[in-house]
Amino acid sequence: MLSSRASCLAAMVCLALTGSIIPSFVRAEKSFVVVPAISTSKNDGRDFGLIVPVLDSDEEGNLRSLFAPMLIHNSFLGVRGTLNYFQYWSGGSQMEAVGSYTEEIERKFKLRFQDPGFIEGLFFVDIGAQFFKNATKRFFGVGQVTPESNESNYTGREIQVHWNFGIHLNDVTHLSINQRFRDVEIQPGGVNDEPYAKDRFPGAPGMEGARILAHRLVFRYDSRDNLNTPTVGTRFEAFGELAQNFDRRSIEDQLYFRYGFDARRFFPSPSKRYIFLIRGMLQLSSGDGIPFYEQSSLGGEDNLRGYGRDRFIDRHMVAVNAEERIHMFKLNLFNVNIEFEVAPFVDMGRTYRDFEFRQFNEWEVTPGVGFRGIVRPNLVSRVDWGYSKEGGAVFAGLDYPF
Repeated sequence: MLSSRASCLAAMVCLALTGSIIPSFVRAEKSFVVVPAISTSKNDGRDFGLIVPVLDSDEEGNLRSLFAPMLIHNSFLGVRGTLNYFQYWSGGSQMEAVGSYTEEIERKFKLRFQDPGFIEGLFFVDIGAQFFKNATKRFFGVGQVTPESNESNYTGREIQVHWNFGIHLNDVTHLSINQRFRDVEIQPGGVNDEPYAKDRFPGAPGMEGARILAHRLVFRYDSRDNLNTPTVGTRFEAFGELAQNFDRRSIEDQLYFRYGFDARRFFPSPSKRYIFLIRGMLQLSSGDGIPFYEQSSLGGEDNLRGYGRDRFIDRHMVAVNAEERIHMFKLNLFNVNIEFEVAPFVDMGRTYRDFEFRQFNEWEVTPGVGFRGIVRPNLVSRVDWGYSKEGGAVFAGLDYPF
């Protein structure tokens, strides 16, 4: 569905690529435009409405802030009003604030601040909190071979708080610790055509809710030239996490562990018109009674883009993504410099109950193509379409998928 991640700028991308004419207004270094918002998603239904992004840029066309009121009608949930605000400072610091109210069920309030150069560049911080109700979540059961006919719907009511504090060991190596708190309730969903997940899967772990406190240690090597809009370099991140579910009745079932890695490598052409990117991910879990929404999952905008979010869920997960980002053209649009690119991709992956590498033909493979608008150095707007044996899925967002 269209939200802070579903993009005012994604709509601009589509309009610019198709040559549509929209009313815009520019004064000094501020500009705003009235943009029709049309979106469809495998899980979230059809959206139609208007976005009025107000962009504040400096004299060189770099984005300083983005304010985006939205009024959207969703085919499942009715009318949604949203206020999105993004503030960008020199040095990479940024803040995000979101408030959203929907006619049926859904609510969202979010605040997040990130500073990669905290205290003269020695440390980095990431602090955030949010409350939301997502009424279009799906659950097919746990396991890789869950049939499409198992589809069920629920509302995930969550309170999330996190903090992340790290130290720069050198220019490319970082070590951080973070904590996150997650309070989850499973409630009736907003998709009337699908059965309620709690009725279909009453015994699934976590279906009665959870209250989770997790502690994570992260090692990161990152030689990319930019955190938000990279064109060259390598990023490798390995983590280990100890989590505790305070809602579990049995003491021995309260603790569980998660660990894994995420590796990415960029291969640009000399002109950087073509950038080939490959990513590999591995995530493993150990412990009993892990809530299904805390287990490894595939499907969604950042791994297996031919399926809806969380299509496959199990204890362990392996994924590989390959994408070719092709620069098409650059425009000064709404007083901001915007670059446009096309990105054909292939996503592959599998979840496991007991981890082992299986034959390649047992993996899910989803090819597709993405369309992106980039406001360097801070913002990427994208629309990605992926195809799978269950059809296809479309995702819009305000970041790269990886």
